[in-house]
Amino acid sequence: MSQIIKAGASVVNITPLESHFLFGYPYVERMSTGVHDALLSSALYITNGHTQVLFISNDVIYVTKHSVARIRKEVFVRTGIPVSHILIAATHTHSAPVTAEVVISANDPIVPRVDQTYLRFLEESSVKAACQAFERAESAVIGFVTGDATGVGTNRHDPKGPKDTEVPAMLVRNLHNEYIACMLICNMHPTILHEDSTLYSSDFPHYTRMFLQEYLGERCTVVYFTGTAGNQSPRHVTKSNTFGEAERIGKIVADAVTSRIEENFTFTADVSIFVKQKLKDLPKRQFPSVKWAKQHRDISKQHFENLKNSSKDSREIRTAEVNWFGSEELLFLSYLTQSNGLDSAYESILPVEIQIIKIGDRAFIAWPGEVFVEYGLELKKQFDNISLITCANGELQGYLVTKEANDKGFYEAGNSFFDHTAGEMMSEKTIEILNELKQ
Repeated sequence: MSQIIKAGASVVNITPLESHFLFGYPYVERMSTGVHDALLSSALYITNGHTQVLFISNDVIYVTKHSVARIRKEVFVRTGIPVSHILIAATHTHSAPVTAEVVISANDPIVPRVDQTYLRFLEESSVKAACQAFERAESAVIGFVTGDATGVGTNRHDPKGPKDTEVPAMLVRNLHNEYIACMLICNMHPTILHEDSTLYSSDFPHYTRMFLQEYLGERCTVVYFTGTAGNQSPRHVTKSNTFGEAERIGKIVADAVTSRIEENFTFTADVSIFVKQKLKDLPKRQFPSVKWAKQHRDISKQHFENLKNSSKDSREIRTAEVNWFGSEELLFLSYLTQSNGLDSAYESILPVEIQIIKIGDRAFIAWPGEVFVEYGLELKKQFDNISLITCANGELQGYLVTKEANDKGFYEAGNSFFDHTAGEMMSEKTIEILNELKQ
């Protein structure tokens, strides 16, 4: 029996009217002084008459598990979309307000607590975007493309290291051949803008959306997700930390999609939709002794200071600086774990959610946290047509790292709450669910 697709999309402005601390760079007092581009909550609703799904992307650094639960509940009450069929993620921009109480921020006197008034506004706006997308649903067709965004960035620690420049996109068009939505995933940290930028912005994803709308039409809602960007950075390809560079990088991502649209590909209205959701406990990390963490911090700081005096490579210096930040955070967490100071944070995170929304042959996998690219690459070796969306349905207070990152003392491993085997366990459970969907 033919399954006729209906789809709707919407965008709601989530930019604060007042000044907020811009979250994402430690030890820097960075209050917003204006708006470069509006922060957005973007939603895409799809149903085939049997199953409903909803994708929501917010231009903030994190969405917490509690925010996700509140948004899902309200959307279900208003629309009937099952809560397990709603995917909510953050683009992870570093030029937006604080939206999660991150433990390591307590070691940074500059970072304020979450503004509850803004958090309510964010959640209400997400619900509004979702409901508008639901109400606007019309008969539609869907197509999939995968572009190559080589040049968008590299591995943060080694420009020749593992990376994934593929940009999968789902395109939705109504029966009048008007584009309703373009949903895409890019495996790159949106961190072209640094500490000296004090304007609200989604960073280079803003320009990706702008260029795609120019190509697809102003009516088209562009829903941007961040993929396995935990150790991926534009640092080694950018010439400066400016909006001009954000525009250049954003265009690379947009062109990766539009270049494939120009080729012949198939739209269809006959699409199956399946959803699976599983909860998983993860192994808490065994933090080192305070003595070891102090020594590690001192070595990392000295290495950074030495490079400041001897190196002319700003990228090398920046890498050493963030590794020092990570060592400071590791020391703080080592102190806290001695007094069970992390218990409440773990309670707010665990169990974590793995969600898979399969539309036709394409499976969208949602994981919380900032995920190293190796995990996405390994899943893609085993399964075709899969895309991993991160910073989704909660946060992990940091990263899902690899054993190598842990052994080498990389920045991300410094503030990770979980053992490196957590990523392997997430992969194993995801593989189990994907195999279930094959049956």
